[in-house]
Amino acid sequence: MASTHSGSGVGTRTNIQKAALAVGVVFLLVGVLGFIPGITSNYDTLQFAGPESEAQLLGLFQVSILHNIVHLLFGVAGVAMAKTATGAYNFLLWGGVIYAVLFIYGLIIPSDSAANFVPLDAADNILHLGLAIGMIGLALALRDKHRTVRDR
Repeated sequence: MASTHSGSGVGTRTNIQKAALAVGVVFLLVGVLGFIPGITSNYDTLQFAGPESEAQLLGLFQVSILHNIVHLLFGVAGVAMAKTATGAYNFLLWGGVIYAVLFIYGLIIPSDSAANFVPLDAADNILHLGLAIGMIGLALALRDKHRTVRDR
């Protein structure tokens, strides 16, 4: 039987909590890396928002200060929501839905448009699709495993 205990030890976490925690930590890491010159190429072009920011995380993903802040906020949400199995499920499911919407938004909005305020490029779009599938997939695959006997 899986525990939904919200203790501080990682050993007491359910698999869905561990997954949400891992995803949250990765988002925190990506958010921090987006502010480090060298890891982010063209760092001198980093703008707060908009397609004018030509900064590229790992030389591949277009980022801005706003984009990095969004990653940091997703990370904080993931870590915080991983404290309970229900919170972890909601983070993975609804975070995945948000990334699915961002994927669709990135396909519709021209990359040089003012509406591309995050900013998003082709690599971001592919990554967002992968995140949507991965996060929703984890939520659905692990959802029943976090319920206690009483919940069934």
